[in-house]
Amino acid sequence: MGERVKVSVVEFGDRRHYMMQWRDPVTGRKKSKSTKVERTGRAKERKEAERVAAKFEAELREGRYHEPLRATWAEFRERYEMEVLPSLARKTDEKFSVVFNSVERALNPDRLAHLTESRISAWQAKLRQDGLTETTIKGYSAHLKAALRWAERMGLLVKAPKIDMPKRAKGSKVMKGRPITGEEFERMLAKVADAAIGQPKEGQEGPTPERAERNRAIIDSWKHYLRGLWLSGLRLSESLELWWDRDDRLCVDLLGTHPMLRIPAECEKGNQDRVLPMAPEFAEFLLATPEGERTGRVFKPMARAVRGERLCHFQVSRIVVRIGKAAGVKVATDPRSGTVKFASAHDLRRSFGERWSARIMPTDLMALMRHESIETTLRYYVGRNAQNTAKTLWEAHKKAVSGNTLGNSRQITPEATTEGHNVNPCTVEG
Repeated sequence: MGERVKVSVVEFGDRRHYMMQWRDPVTGRKKSKSTKVERTGRAKERKEAERVAAKFEAELREGRYHEPLRATWAEFRERYEMEVLPSLARKTDEKFSVVFNSVERALNPDRLAHLTESRISAWQAKLRQDGLTETTIKGYSAHLKAALRWAERMGLLVKAPKIDMPKRAKGSKVMKGRPITGEEFERMLAKVADAAIGQPKEGQEGPTPERAERNRAIIDSWKHYLRGLWLSGLRLSESLELWWDRDDRLCVDLLGTHPMLRIPAECEKGNQDRVLPMAPEFAEFLLATPEGERTGRVFKPMARAVRGERLCHFQVSRIVVRIGKAAGVKVATDPRSGTVKFASAHDLRRSFGERWSARIMPTDLMALMRHESIETTLRYYVGRNAQNTAKTLWEAHKKAVSGNTLGNSRQITPEATTEGHNVNPCTVEG
């Protein structure tokens, strides 16, 4: 505000407290603010009011005071959706909508400034009560943090509130499930009818020919979908948005030497067109589809009820878990609550990653899994199974020993440690 600012204590007959008054050097307008000191007429209170005014004057001169902003939550959200979200990937746009909706349900904010650190902490607690994982809550918090920082830059907030990012829950594993085996996958295929159609009630008449034909189509659509997840490693949301013939969406590209996945810039966080490899067995799976049927979405899992609309990804996710439960494929148990987690669509992706991690290098696996960083690939899929790694090391060691022609006097083998020999690695020749 500058050195010219002078704050005076004034009295207004209709006010209970002493007031502070100053002239804004930018606008030239007089401004007033309560000292919150009661106007008694006594010297003691008057002196206290002058002390408050002097402190406030110092804040103005040093630029430490900011007037409260009155931007509403609705105004902030409208501007963010109009000015920021159109430049982001469609999936990112959808995530922000989910986050904003959850804030409105939990906090119902009127003013944007009402989103204090305390209220945001309460929002995180509500997400936890609703059963969201710590990873999901962390993702929601990161999106809200980015939006509020933008609001600060735009002058809608004096200062964005600090948001504590949830740490991974104590005792939780890196993976929330596990890769399922081939035998478990076959069990899931065998239980598609039970989960997608359901068992007829006792005494209930069999379905009409039309209903029976639709039931077969439903079962076939789900078996086709599960096989696609198993062979492709696609995320559930990606699988439901995979097209044969739309260049503006994630689509199959069969024009080159090898079938590829094409991702347009508007569907990518990096905002650039990308062509990514697909697993050969998934390519063969796709090529088995007759050319005349290669239109629309690749996967069309059908609903039991005829509503004339496709299933959303939440519904598809629930049905896949229902299939996993019917097949008895347990992938995790919460150590605190004892809740059992059954196989999901993401566990099929984990199985895909596990199979291919033993076949190709981490950088190639990163591209195949469509990870944003090599750290994600290394963390989830490379070196995860210590026993398998140890087995590979010992097999390589035995091959090296059998082909050794240097006449080493002693080699370290697993058997050497069980035959009562004390072998010092530092004294072994070679």
